[in-house]
Amino acid sequence: MTRSGCRGCREDQPDFAIAMAFQPIVDADTGLPFAFEALVRGRNGEGAAQILAQVTPDNRYAFDQQCRTAAIEGAVKAGILSTDARLSINFLPNAVYSPVACIQATLAAARTHAFPTDRLIFEFTEIEEMADTDHVRTIVDTYRAMGFATALDDFGAGHAGLGLLANFQTDYLKLDMDLIRGIDVSVPRRLIVEGMVRIATSLGMQVIAEGIETAEEYAVLRNLGIRYIQGYLLARPGFRTLPQIIVPATTLAA
Repeated sequence: MTRSGCRGCREDQPDFAIAMAFQPIVDADTGLPFAFEALVRGRNGEGAAQILAQVTPDNRYAFDQQCRTAAIEGAVKAGILSTDARLSINFLPNAVYSPVACIQATLAAARTHAFPTDRLIFEFTEIEEMADTDHVRTIVDTYRAMGFATALDDFGAGHAGLGLLANFQTDYLKLDMDLIRGIDVSVPRRLIVEGMVRIATSLGMQVIAEGIETAEEYAVLRNLGIRYIQGYLLARPGFRTLPQIIVPATTLAA
């Protein structure tokens, strides 16, 4: 991987005209938000796909940096400091050229908006192919040493799968919605998720299930011991706002 992006922090870069939507990751034990994930949107609410289509290898450093600062600014304006929730920010591992250097704008944004950095979680997705897993491990280790948490997003839907976990472990493992969909009627999905919970727990990782849309899916996940839940069943993303969480009464005792 060519790490020419350090050049990008010294040059004029495009303005991606982004804003953020926020979706809660719910602590099912309490019904309260454990974290809010920042999801990129256009400034007028345009979908993520329209924004991501503008990202190229030449400008992904600028995009990654703008997403980080927009997430912090947007979350604070939306009221996250009145909660105990963390802020989960998606980042592109291939846009991080030096973990310490590339975090400086994020730290500056946190200082400007008085956001505690120990409430930051950085998510990266295994959908983006990681050409240099040693570099990703360095990012994870550096962030952990700086007091940030990390999460592997979309697990089960990308390139590396279990092989990635053999190289390094994040604090959180987010199971992709394709593993969750219909888990209440699919024995193979249930067995796979049950196995992943055991593996993650043994590796010191906490599991987050994403993409939950039905009370039946929720009930199975709770029975499998998964505490952190994200999906339309509980709350859709709120554009520039922190949405209200609704936990159906039938699931509270699951």
